[in-house]
Amino acid sequence: MNDSQKLREDRLVFYEQDIEEFVKVLAELISMSNAKAALLIDKEGHMVAREGTVRSFDTDSLSALVAGSFAATREMAHMLGEDEFSVMFHQGQKDNIQLTLVDDRTILTIIFDDQTQLGMIRLYTQEAVKQLQSVFEQKAARKDSEPGVDLDHDFTTAGKAQLDDVFGS
Repeated sequence: MNDSQKLREDRLVFYEQDIEEFVKVLAELISMSNAKAALLIDKEGHMVAREGTVRSFDTDSLSALVAGSFAATREMAHMLGEDEFSVMFHQGQKDNIQLTLVDDRTILTIIFDDQTQLGMIRLYTQEAVKQLQSVFEQKAARKDSEPGVDLDHDFTTAGKAQLDDVFGS
């Protein structure tokens, strides 16, 4: 498999029904655990879905920082002989955040305050992760059953030539 095929395979693409399922799981998690917000973020730092109250902070910046934090923690895990740590917890004076790896490419981010018990967050997050993984499995099954588009070398070459003409390269 060449680099462009691998990039296409690895890219996360979601349909509206996937996002609706993610939001439904996040809303249930918030309701059951009494968390403030739940966000599903890909490992590249892009927001996939969110639910709850996120006050006035920039969720795009938070998404990038969550991904960076997970990447740094993965390196610490490697130094200790682990593949990866699947859960991270940060405690503040008022607000806390728990990061949980959902599959190999997304991170469930739960924001909650000091009025919410960590045990409840962990309990309901485990169930939410199972539900989210089920959505990913359905997505993968759907992807496997869809016919793929295989662009031949001539098409790629023609496309590059057209772009060169447009941008004057």
